[in-house]
Amino acid sequence: MTAQTGADSSMAARGRQPGFQMGAEHRTKIANSKILKRLIDHAEGNEPEMTASEVNAGLSLLDRVMPKLKSVDDTGDATDRVVLKVQIGGE
Repeated sequence: MTAQTGADSSMAARGRQPGFQMGAEHRTKIANSKILKRLIDHAEGNEPEMTASEVNAGLSLLDRVMPKLKSVDDTGDATDRVVLKVQIGGE
C-alpha cells in the first residue's frame, strides 16, 4: 500500500459531498440527452430495433425540449442589414 501524495489527496477531497442531490434541471438534461442518443443510434443502425411506438414516444419527448428547425426565405434587398439572433433552449 502506498501513501497518497499531496496531489492525490486534494483530488480525493474534490467531488460530491455526502448527501449531495443533483438538481431536477440537470437530471432532466441528462434524461433528454439519453433519449436523443438512443434515437440517433437507432437511425444510424447502432441501436437494436425500436418499435414505432418507442420512436414516436422519443420524438414526442424531444419535441418538448428541443426547437424544431424551420426554413426561412430571404426576400430582402441584398443591401439590407440583417441581424440574426439564435437561441436554443433557455428562456
